[in-house]
Amino acid sequence: MFKLFSRDNDGPTDVKEIRDTLLRGIKDNLQKSEGGEGNNIKGINLFIAADGNDKHTYQSAVYQDEPERFKDEVQRIADDYDIGLPSDWKLEVCFDEQFPADSIKLEGVQAALFIRTKDHILRKSGSAYIRILNGEAEKPVYSIKSEDGRINIGREKKAQVTGGFFRTNQIAFPGDIGNEPNKYISRQHAHVAWNNDKGCFMIFADEGGIPPGNKVKIRPLNADTLIKLHSSEIGHELSEGDQIILGETAVIEFSYKKGK
Repeated sequence: MFKLFSRDNDGPTDVKEIRDTLLRGIKDNLQKSEGGEGNNIKGINLFIAADGNDKHTYQSAVYQDEPERFKDEVQRIADDYDIGLPSDWKLEVCFDEQFPADSIKLEGVQAALFIRTKDHILRKSGSAYIRILNGEAEKPVYSIKSEDGRINIGREKKAQVTGGFFRTNQIAFPGDIGNEPNKYISRQHAHVAWNNDKGCFMIFADEGGIPPGNKVKIRPLNADTLIKLHSSEIGHELSEGDQIILGETAVIEFSYKKGK
């Protein structure tokens, strides 16, 4: 049986004490959540709000470079206390400035917990900006949010597509303004959508943005290589500073920051 729960202190002061306090808080809440039986638990989200030197200490406490190691310690505790976690349960550790409203603040540490059950999925949220670097869209900057759903990118606001239907492009590049890069953007070129499981925005090529038609290419920040989307089913996780080339020379930039 783990002995780390038997001792008292005034608060964690080093890596081991922070780890012990986190594990104690997880154990206590697992027992409360399912009455000590965890068969219905799908996963655990651990949120940590620490910055500066504190952040490095917390990163060490949860073995950030070895994510399975901290999960293994939680599993050992669950086994010791007869909390029957299912074999496919997942642990996700997130460093963020704010805790979700539904999370439980852990005593003595800068952390909160959310226990996901099979009938309760934690909804994450996010916001970002798409800036037009080359080409001319209806706006120079677009603010997007996770709750916006699918955000279409293409030529013209309303574009007729296969079957005679019309598609609305939320990020629209007019085709009648004489802008050369706009000419090579398809009516249904790409779309951006929030991925709740990954907690990020993703970009997908649509019918007009995959070979042999016009292209969607991504150049990550500070990278020389291009990532090309070859399928409408496989998207790319967008990161800070990603530049997306649409067609030949139209370029948009993805950012979590409001301005530069």
